[in-house]
Amino acid sequence: MAAAGAGPAELGFAEEAPAWRLRREQFPSKVGGRPAWLGEAGLPGPGALACALCGRPPALVLQLYAPLAGRADAFHRGLFLFCCRTPPCCEGLRVFRNQLPRQNDIFSHEPPPENPPEETEDAVCLQLRSGAQLCRVCGCLAPKTCSRCHRAHYCSKEHQALDWRAGHKQACAQSGALDNTVPDHNFLFPEFEIVVETEEEALPEAVEREDAAEAAESMAETPEDVLDSMAKHESREDRIFQKFKSKIAPEPEQILRYGRGITPVWISGENIPQEKDIPNCPCGAKRIFEFQVMPQLLNHLKADRLGRSVDWGVLAVFTCADSCGLGSGYAEEFVWKQDVAGTPGPREGAARWPGV
Repeated sequence: MAAAGAGPAELGFAEEAPAWRLRREQFPSKVGGRPAWLGEAGLPGPGALACALCGRPPALVLQLYAPLAGRADAFHRGLFLFCCRTPPCCEGLRVFRNQLPRQNDIFSHEPPPENPPEETEDAVCLQLRSGAQLCRVCGCLAPKTCSRCHRAHYCSKEHQALDWRAGHKQACAQSGALDNTVPDHNFLFPEFEIVVETEEEALPEAVEREDAAEAAESMAETPEDVLDSMAKHESREDRIFQKFKSKIAPEPEQILRYGRGITPVWISGENIPQEKDIPNCPCGAKRIFEFQVMPQLLNHLKADRLGRSVDWGVLAVFTCADSCGLGSGYAEEFVWKQDVAGTPGPREGAARWPGV
């Protein structure tokens, strides 16, 4: 993702991709799977990532590679969005930002190769170059270790129990190094590459002419009494939702809209944040809109379960306007969740999530 400024939005689409393209050295933008962490210092630990509502560990929804042009300290820059996917919660959202200069101790100074590597193994890498261990289930920082074999690492007791049931109970007693072929724990969201294209904006005059033509045609075919009824019941909510549908109609498969500093496209007239609702970054700078996750992504996540499942209308992510360093670690940013009108949020009237 490039920094779009006040120009047209960049649209993201989910596509199948070979596993090598989603490795961290490729600086991927992707949906689901384990995080392809950028920097290794200051990884968010279990406490920082835990759902603010139920306390359980989250799953990666998506990550974006979003460097800032002209910023030597943000030559590499990543945004990581997580959510709780454990019923009956399926709500807590957290987003983190990390950035690195081009010259660093992890990645090559040169761009990553565009051809697949010679090796064909897709073993899961659960140890960073710094020596930090990652959870066998979710790929996040893993301070806990299996007390029997001391070779399997986990972020939480919940994920240790999940891995135990998925086969570690048998593998634990075996000698030798732990196999890097990690079982499917049914916890991670399906993994896709996010490919990007710039939104083609129609000229305002053309849009107005099209809208006028459609309105005239509709009025010609609609009985007068129905038109009167429609006029009486027309609401701000209807207009905002219609605007949302019109905006995405040219590219209905878009799963996100990116544009640092542009205006988000809301799906409802309810719970639209005001400036006072977006907390400043701890560095003192304001936070600005950077990207929004669209409801179309839910089709790819396959998160439906009996009972409650992950759901949203729009997820709008706001990040530090200065993209401050805040040391060399991961800075937590702010997510605003907006539901479709008439569908309750996690709590009555609640739309704010931790970000300070």
